[in-house]
Amino acid sequence: MTTINFESASVQSYLNILQAVINRMAANSAACKTWCIALVSAVIVIIADKGSPSYVWISVVPIVLFFSLDSYYLGLENRFRERYNGFIRKLHADQAEVDDVFIVTPGGGAWDTIQATIGAVWSVSVWPFYGLLVAMLVVVRVWILPAATGSG
Repeated sequence: MTTINFESASVQSYLNILQAVINRMAANSAACKTWCIALVSAVIVIIADKGSPSYVWISVVPIVLFFSLDSYYLGLENRFRERYNGFIRKLHADQAEVDDVFIVTPGGGAWDTIQATIGAVWSVSVWPFYGLLVAMLVVVRVWILPAATGSG
């Protein structure tokens, strides 16, 4: 196979494509957090307005769904970073070949995606955020809503 060099236009384009994919995964992860806060807040406001604090646990559904989706996006982002870094390592070792360019998949299969998602669950950018959101639900349910609605 023919090796390629770092200054090649195709290499630069490929690196830009991978960077764009990584940025998109990071933006999707941030959007998950934004939408989760918006939905949970809306549910809490509606429940407080109706005077039914025991229904606050409905908010756990979007938390779990967005937690899973956020972990998935972070896992994909990590896998694309590995693809990017692996390609850079090949370039520096003069082992990058034409067949290495424009592979825009994270590599591996479904099992690798599941493993990456599970690994992302333990990321500092995922579990503390959603864990704190659940803790805040407990506080809202136990102390805030009963006081606001006059029930227990």
